[in-house]
Amino acid sequence: MPIKNEAMLITYSDSMGKNIKETHEVLKKYIGDAIGGVHLLPFFPSTGDRGFAPYRYDVVDPAFGNWDDVEALGEDYYLMFDFMINHISKKSEMYQDFKKKHDDSKYNDFFIRWEKFWEKAGKDRPTQEDVDLIYKRKDKAPEQEITFDDGTKEHLWNTFGEEQIDINVKSKVANEFFKETLVDMVKHGADMIRLDAFAYAIKKVGTNDFFVEPEIWDLLNEVQDILAPYKATILPEIHEHYTIPQKISEHNFFIYDFTLPMTTLYTLYSGKTNRLAKWLKMSPMKQFTTLDTHDGIGVVDAKDILTDDEIEYASNELYKVGANVKRKYSSAEYNNLDIYQINSTYYSALGDDDKAYLLSRAFQIFAPGIPMVYYVGLLAGSNDLELLEKTKEGRNINRHYYTKEEVAKEVQRPVVKNLLDLLSWRNKFAAFDLDGSIDVETPTETTIKITRKDKDGKNVAILEADAANKTFTVTANGEKVMEQK
Repeated sequence: MPIKNEAMLITYSDSMGKNIKETHEVLKKYIGDAIGGVHLLPFFPSTGDRGFAPYRYDVVDPAFGNWDDVEALGEDYYLMFDFMINHISKKSEMYQDFKKKHDDSKYNDFFIRWEKFWEKAGKDRPTQEDVDLIYKRKDKAPEQEITFDDGTKEHLWNTFGEEQIDINVKSKVANEFFKETLVDMVKHGADMIRLDAFAYAIKKVGTNDFFVEPEIWDLLNEVQDILAPYKATILPEIHEHYTIPQKISEHNFFIYDFTLPMTTLYTLYSGKTNRLAKWLKMSPMKQFTTLDTHDGIGVVDAKDILTDDEIEYASNELYKVGANVKRKYSSAEYNNLDIYQINSTYYSALGDDDKAYLLSRAFQIFAPGIPMVYYVGLLAGSNDLELLEKTKEGRNINRHYYTKEEVAKEVQRPVVKNLLDLLSWRNKFAAFDLDGSIDVETPTETTIKITRKDKDGKNVAILEADAANKTFTVTANGEKVMEQK
């Protein structure tokens, strides 16, 4: 099924029901046409990081179902799967074969062998300066020791968790694996592939090993070329300064809008609409917008759209206004991986306030691009402190497991009903075509008027909102669609 200009749901396979089959039932019965696509977060056998440490891609984790269940979901929705292009689990065939056979393994070039990588740079490398230059996700050098069955030892590049060993994306054997895996994904229903952590994939001496140009473009083009014959496309995932996603957009790839979440929070906390207006005018149409994902609320993504003082204000207000949002939930005490993300549901970040929350989603719906809504956000879910404390995992505050019965109850809440209605309307109305236009005005400091038109100007959607008192009106071709007083 081709990608449709309809909202995409982000969900785990066991978060809206126990498995993929139950998720499908829930979507059909309770969510309806509010969503047209599903980003099914990693559903492959994995050894950690909630699926992001896969050890194989050719089967579905039996706990979630099987390929028949995935393909059935793809009959009703366009689908996005995750491909961890930067790393694979130590339980993988590649790692295990390499560990057993060492240089005799056909995978002896599949991983980035730390010592061999630096050997080419000269004696006594890496220096401390080399290591300090690397864009790291942990305090120490991104390497991990491997002890081979023959008793010898080496180190392999290891950016993320202990299980997630980096792949040598330049190797022939890795490229064969990429092609085989990506083609198999498409044959099982993937219309889009999310390239997780792709910006870390290129390693090059003398760089910070993050979004290394021009090699990163070669990698993205190679992956897109694999998918092109199958009419599938990629969505590169990157949390960084907004200029990097915009650069990716200029190369005609879909991108994520990760700047909108913090900018919208600032708008609703301060009541001032100038920063939101600035961002909407800058944003490309070929993107997926977000307010929430399976990770925390990104802070760094909004830098320079919001000033440093405004970011600090919004962060402080989040802890002050937010419902059960505490600094310690985003700290090392709760295994937080990214100091630039705050752990909270978006609904609780807005104080569990229905009016503020529905307005935030109205802003998202009128922003350039296709809305992506995380499953907890779709149900206006509050912070799950029980799961947080049970697991001591900060991001689990935003990863509640809903039973089918819970979903049936949640969709009866007025704020959820209104959100589903708004999304259903947006999915069908031509004014939101990606080849259409957007016009943004700020009549006063606290108000904003966003006008969306199709390319012929025949269909017009208008959002008029006051960020201070959280009121808004939505009209379609002059007729009122929704009003919040």
